[in-house]
Amino acid sequence: MRSIPAAWRWTLAALIAVVALAVAIWPRDSGHDNLPTYYGTAVRGGPGPSDGQRAAAALSACPARSPDEPPVPASGPLAGIKVGCLADGLPVDLGEALAGRPALVNLWAYWCEPCATELPALQQYAARAAGAVTVVTVHSDPDEAKAVARLRDLDVHLPGVQDGGGGVRTAVGAPPVLPVSVLVRPDGSIAKVIVRPFDSVDDIAATVSAELGVAA
Repeated sequence: MRSIPAAWRWTLAALIAVVALAVAIWPRDSGHDNLPTYYGTAVRGGPGPSDGQRAAAALSACPARSPDEPPVPASGPLAGIKVGCLADGLPVDLGEALAGRPALVNLWAYWCEPCATELPALQQYAARAAGAVTVVTVHSDPDEAKAVARLRDLDVHLPGVQDGGGGVRTAVGAPPVLPVSVLVRPDGSIAKVIVRPFDSVDDIAATVSAELGVAA
């Protein structure tokens, strides 16, 4: 039998090493606990939530202007961004819904563990800042049903929208990581894109006060 040239042996060894490394670092589909907190990594998709699943989650209605409020034109990067409301599946123009109000827009995904830690604190802050700051979550993964189930399990009932295509993230120039919080001024301009999880209600309140000038 002819022996394999030394150069070929080194090439084969290098190829085996590369394949082994790729297998070692390839994401496993063993549940959200092991998925990295990067947007686009956990692209799943799937059937949307049923009416019963939405009802069980008991999510708050998405922000909207009441008929007796004067109209405020949407402006800024969120103007014209169409998303679906997690509470009822109906379409929402996010820029129009938030126009004229300071807002905290939180980008998250069902598989993101820092998001799961942060969301209850955001709910507490929303209760503290009721009427002063609008808090809305943006689920940034295609699997809407898992978003609704995750919020139900976390007992978080914040108003939220589904943005599996990443339109909100692109519009505000957020990096491809989660969670991200976007502080929006009443005129629709972006005050701050915060690329870290909040660690407490006081942390949220202090950051919003510093960047939007709204104390709560």
